[in-house]
Amino acid sequence: MKLIVGLGNPGAKYAGNRHNIGFMALDRIAQDHGFAGWKTKHNGLTVEGRFGADRVVLLKPETFMNNSGQSVQSAMRFHKLEPADVIVLHDEIDLAPGKVKCKTGGGHAGHNGLRSIHAHIGPDYDRVRLGVGHPGHKDAVPGYVLRDFAKAEQAWLDDVLRGISDGAADLARGDTAKFMNAVALRVAPPRSGTGTKKPAGTAANAQAATPKPAQPAPTQPKAEPAPQTDDRSAMQKLLDRFK
Repeated sequence: MKLIVGLGNPGAKYAGNRHNIGFMALDRIAQDHGFAGWKTKHNGLTVEGRFGADRVVLLKPETFMNNSGQSVQSAMRFHKLEPADVIVLHDEIDLAPGKVKCKTGGGHAGHNGLRSIHAHIGPDYDRVRLGVGHPGHKDAVPGYVLRDFAKAEQAWLDDVLRGISDGAADLARGDTAKFMNAVALRVAPPRSGTGTKKPAGTAANAQAATPKPAQPAPTQPKAEPAPQTDDRSAMQKLLDRFK
């Protein structure tokens, strides 16, 4: 079993915030894969489902971001899981909008949700870092992550969420490469070529196939007239000279 946790804050006021992209990802997974019936449990909302033989529990802590670890720890204890069985999806200001990266262990980088999880279960769990961009100055971060995604961001946000849902089964199996490939196919799908390459030697073949202009036939030298036979007698020749 895997426990997949999406981080965010509960309530309609925060639903569209950048800080809630983890909640959004779990909602998309549950919707696309038919995981129905969210229940209030473990200080959060949970739903169970399967990807083939792999059983998963989705968890959205409702303790507010700063106390996310309480909910995660409760769910782990109930299902008898280890930190290695936990995958946390969260917003990441140090990644450009639309970028997704996976990580195991390490620090919390000042993220209050991760800080709380670290305090309750330690750092040795898997994470999916969902880039939302940086406001430019650290003092502006709290207001930035607690604002809704702009309309101009909805297209890439939808691509990322769909990609996460497409690769959710691979993520649960621990196949990070396939998961990242599923995300990439949504975020940056391959483009079909607009032209076709000419096969090698085409130019030469075309040149060979082009008929050359006809060369003029060589001028034949004119035939010399055949010499005529003089049948006159010597006397006649002499008389003809004096005419």
